[in-house]
Order: sequence, then structure tokens, then C-alpha cells
Amino acid sequence: QVHLVESGGRIVQAGGSLRLSCAASGRPFGDYAVGWFRQAPGKERELVAALSGTGRSIYYANSVKGRFNVSRDNAKNTMYLQMNSVKPEDTAVYYCNTVYDSDFEKPFGSWGQGTQVTVSS
Repeated sequence: QVHLVESGGRIVQAGGSLRLSCAASGRPFGDYAVGWFRQAPGKERELVAALSGTGRSIYYANSVKGRFNVSRDNAKNTMYLQMNSVKPEDTAVYYCNTVYDSDFEKPFGSWGQGTQVTVSS
């Protein structure tokens, strides 16, 4: 029943910053964990960051630790991915999806269209 829509992707210079948004509808946003995933051309989709419904559990992939920050605003039914000091390797289509609190690697919702992030050097 929950529906997630990603937005905010754009072309950005290496070293720059941008913020992606994941807007939810259909169910209270704070009732479930959400993960950010990305898929680059020729590569498998991978988990980038995740946050539990309570905000007490958080995960970052090693490749983005110290550069990305995930947060959520339950009042606005929105989750954010703040991307700082971006690198060309961050170029990918970014998705958000509901995930299990016990295993952030396992999404169980439907995939949306995603939002394209392109980092130029």
C-alpha cells in the first residue's frame, strides 16, 4: 500500500553536494524502515544507506561513509539522502524502498522509477 517517489537527482560537479528526497504516501512513514539504493550502468543495484522507522538504526555503505547522510521527517512523510563531496563513482540511478529492520539489504516494496544522479569530473 505504501508508495515511494524519488526526486532531486541532477548533474553535479565532483566535490559538490545535492539532496535526494523520498516522498511516501499510503501509510505512516515512521512505521517502517527505508533504504536508499543505487544502480550504475553495468552494475547490480546496491544498498547505499538505510534508516529504521524510529531512526535508531542506521546503515551506510563503506563507499559513502563520511560523505552521505540519511535522515527522515515523519511529519512530512519524507526521507532524505544528503550527498556531499560527490565523486564520479556516485553516478547512478538512485531508488528508495521499504526494507526490513532486521536486514536492510532486503527490500520488500515495489521499485519506482528512481532519480538519476550524474557526477561530472
